[in-house]
Amino acid sequence: MTEAPPVRPRTNRLPRSARRAQLLQVALGVFVEQGYHSASMDEIAERAGVSKPVLYQHFPGKLDLYLALLETSCDTVVAEVKEALASTTDNRRRVQATMELWYDYVADQGEAFRLVFESDLTNDPAVRTLVDRVIDESASAIAEIIHEDTGLPGPAAHLLAVSLVGMGHVGARNWLSTDSALSRSEAAELAAGLAWRGIGGFPKDPDQNEGD
Repeated sequence: MTEAPPVRPRTNRLPRSARRAQLLQVALGVFVEQGYHSASMDEIAERAGVSKPVLYQHFPGKLDLYLALLETSCDTVVAEVKEALASTTDNRRRVQATMELWYDYVADQGEAFRLVFESDLTNDPAVRTLVDRVIDESASAIAEIIHEDTGLPGPAAHLLAVSLVGMGHVGARNWLSTDSALSRSEAAELAAGLAWRGIGGFPKDPDQNEGD
């Protein structure tokens, strides 16, 4: 039988921003471990070492806390996708960097990625909107580059971009959940190779790259 995580002792007063960050971190573990419906504000407060009134000062209810946590996790993913795309102007390396970030994300941010992609509350419109935003904004950033480089129409560039995003996060989640014998770098390299063989087949549009 798995032992329950230890209850943290009551903590000293923290600045509001630091307290909020601490509560989010504790709540992340509780929500991932128990799911939204089984998690309780009482337990989150206990593990954080604060009183329930303190918790409610920051988050009026459990859904508010969950949405705040989900939004933070979604923002992180989208920012990292954009950072990977901006890390180089070489498209092959962009593909490599983008695939690597998905494998790094699921491996290093295991709890956060489960909150985003394995939520048990996706029937809630606000939750569904945030989860969809990860895919939509990541794909939009990639689609912009595809359109600029190939001259493909917006809808076509977006479809290719969504496919690349799906290849990245679905493949990475499968790699982690199946305890694959492949190392993280080996898995990311294979995924990047497959993605590049597909997207790299679309030639650059000379009219779109006259200054290159």
